[in-house]
Amino acid sequence: MRYALIGCGRISPNHIMAAKSNNLDFVGICDIEKKIMQEKADSFGLDKVNQYTDYHELLEKERPELVAIATESGKHAAIALDCIDAGCNLIIEKPIALSLEDADAIIYRAKEKGVKICANHQNRFNKSIQKVREALEEGRFGRMFYGTAHIRWCRDYEYYSKAKWRGTWEEDGGALMNQCIHNIDLLRWMMGDEIDEVIGMTDRLNHDYIEAEDLGLALVKFKNGSYGVIEGTTDIFPKNLEETLYLFGEKGVVKAGGQSVNKIEEWRFADALEEAEAVMEEFGENPPNVYGFGHTPLYADMVDAINHNREPYVNGEAGRRALELVLAIYKSAAENRAVKLPMVQCSTMDFIGRFEKGNKKE
Repeated sequence: MRYALIGCGRISPNHIMAAKSNNLDFVGICDIEKKIMQEKADSFGLDKVNQYTDYHELLEKERPELVAIATESGKHAAIALDCIDAGCNLIIEKPIALSLEDADAIIYRAKEKGVKICANHQNRFNKSIQKVREALEEGRFGRMFYGTAHIRWCRDYEYYSKAKWRGTWEEDGGALMNQCIHNIDLLRWMMGDEIDEVIGMTDRLNHDYIEAEDLGLALVKFKNGSYGVIEGTTDIFPKNLEETLYLFGEKGVVKAGGQSVNKIEEWRFADALEEAEAVMEEFGENPPNVYGFGHTPLYADMVDAINHNREPYVNGEAGRRALELVLAIYKSAAENRAVKLPMVQCSTMDFIGRFEKGNKKE
């Protein structure tokens, strides 16, 4: 399968390794910064892969069947639509877009053109998360009461200074949209997906050099009667602490933790089908960073979805749902009210100036 990567930044090594692990025919790589692109080519043995600074040229000359988009978030939608029009299947790094209108346009156009869209929420493929999902689908939790997602990470000035788009409303959003959206996706997925309303609070406490939030808190009421709690921040000193997902049901309690929900730290079920210690040992991973090991199985699933003409495990609609929940938190915090879902229109651009002096709502 002919494959190309657009964007050679921080997350690109995971895409490159996943593509190579799945034996894809790597035909093109693209970035507007030639130096960064060459560094990745040298590091990962891509000397025979054609390099481009214009993705339009890549699409025209290489005609890839599968493209991964790993650029700054604000560019995802425009590039995705051009790739779809060129007949490419897509893996789009999170978030799928920065507005619901753009996400809907991507999903609609992909169906119109008959191509597959995968939202890159790779933590769904963690061994720990797959085990939790299995228990959920088997009904072992009984009635679900509530779940919580905690993302307690550190992002300092050095991180933001390396790329001017980070932390901007036009190209990124804040901690919830960038760092926390993976766990937000997991919480919504595990708790039944359908949401009634969201109450959120956001603030910029420790990063006055960015536009968006570094702290987000939210309460979520799901349509099935369960609840969710979200706590996400990049203010933790002096390094990442944890990314944790709790699920509380009438017959089961689970805690997935570690750097990126890659370990099972609590496993309690009324049915006692297995020893908790054995589950924690078998379904834990220790990745070198918060990106985990999920890209390779995500790629494998996408290739299989294309070959067998089925929906990917994490499709475009899943990416939209994660985006919608973050935007609902933003909207609730900005307007100081509960926000009902579903939402039809909302964008990070709606919140420009949110934390500037004189514009913060008390």
